[in-house]
Amino acid sequence: MQYISTRGAAPELGFDEVLLVGLANDGGLYVPKTWPQVSTEQLHQWSTLSYQALAVEVMLPFVEDSIPRDDFAVLVDRAYSTFQHSSVTPLKQLDSNLYLLELFHGPTLAFKDCALQLLGHLFDHVLEQQDRRVTIVGATSGDTGSAAIEAIKGRARADIFILFPEGRVSPVQQRQMTTVRAENVHALAIDGTFDDCQDLVKAMFADKGFREKVNLSAVNSINWARIMAQIVYYFWAALRLGAPEREVDFCVPTGNFGNVFAGYAAKQMGLPMGRLMVGSNRNDILTRFFESDDMSTRAVEPSLSPSMDIQISSNFERYLFDLLDRDGKATGQTMTDFRRTGRMQVGQGGWNRAKSEFHGFSLSDSACVAAMQHWHKAAGEVLDPHTVIGVQHAAEFGTVERPAVALATAHPAKFPAAVKRALGFEPALPSHLTDLYDRPEQFSVLANVLEDVQNHVLTNRRG
Repeated sequence: MQYISTRGAAPELGFDEVLLVGLANDGGLYVPKTWPQVSTEQLHQWSTLSYQALAVEVMLPFVEDSIPRDDFAVLVDRAYSTFQHSSVTPLKQLDSNLYLLELFHGPTLAFKDCALQLLGHLFDHVLEQQDRRVTIVGATSGDTGSAAIEAIKGRARADIFILFPEGRVSPVQQRQMTTVRAENVHALAIDGTFDDCQDLVKAMFADKGFREKVNLSAVNSINWARIMAQIVYYFWAALRLGAPEREVDFCVPTGNFGNVFAGYAAKQMGLPMGRLMVGSNRNDILTRFFESDDMSTRAVEPSLSPSMDIQISSNFERYLFDLLDRDGKATGQTMTDFRRTGRMQVGQGGWNRAKSEFHGFSLSDSACVAAMQHWHKAAGEVLDPHTVIGVQHAAEFGTVERPAVALATAHPAKFPAAVKRALGFEPALPSHLTDLYDRPEQFSVLANVLEDVQNHVLTNRRG
């Protein structure tokens, strides 16, 4: 398997190099040169596999030139041994044709664990094989940071610096990043929004001298390995609901478009799928695009669902690349123009294709609260303010012809204030996190200035 950049000017790479570099050196994102294909016969064979065994089968085509099958199977088993449920991502029925896919049973209670627990082991394996070390930088709107820190903490060949918007993540999310005691972990609160944090990370990758000096690598969903690992749970859910004999709709709350792009990837591989529904909050740039070909940036507004308080969805570039017939030059120019003008349109043909593959929707804060109250009363479910967006839309716009799966992206205890506002109580943290508020915090507060952040990385990294 070879990987190409969405902007067409970077060299083709194998999986091990794509894992380590994260962002292509032309500013693009790496994608598979071709999508591996899964047959109906294979889907039938996979239908009884455990999550771990299925993960090996789904992901092996993406890594097999770099990691032998037996070695990869060991890494997968290690990654998912940290999850608190035997099914890893259990499927729960909420209504006659509505299901909840619980992705929050990993160590940091969010769907990011499904990819990042594996990513940590992949880094270890490849760095050991190549006798290298890296400096990992990432931006987070809440969940990626804690999951990445949990995956990388204590690893000998990697330092990790996570940028988060000061005051714009939940207290649980912040403490999961700032209370980790490990020499290679650095949490950085940035005076700005998530988009500012993300821009700083991309600017560090664009600075060739800095990038090479610190051996920069990424854990955000700009790193292909993140998307690869998330593809698995789409196969897992669909196979349990009758695939390949019937299609399944998926409803995905998303800000950076990575989680739902993994569903698109599964469909490209041959998984029978109905609609992919993209959920937003008041920061509804993706909804507006799918409704009216209007991808225009606005000021980021804080909301009850802070992990989706995003206006520039990094992974949309991977989908744009396909919409533009994999023309790297056209993709690069479109993204450059978008950065300059704050607006993107893909034309009638591209938009018609996008509308046929995705459906956008959004909920206001007040509608989220009402939906949380409804599902607690109707099904006894305490839903976090991101998950409930997907559940509500699945209930309103699902069909009788096929099941709809809403992705439960976080444990409700990660957002106690939102749950208390809706339901009048704060959900309890799982036992391994009950002392979270007693742990001392350690983090640095930095201005939204690239030079300041780069100097901090240079000063504090090891090696």
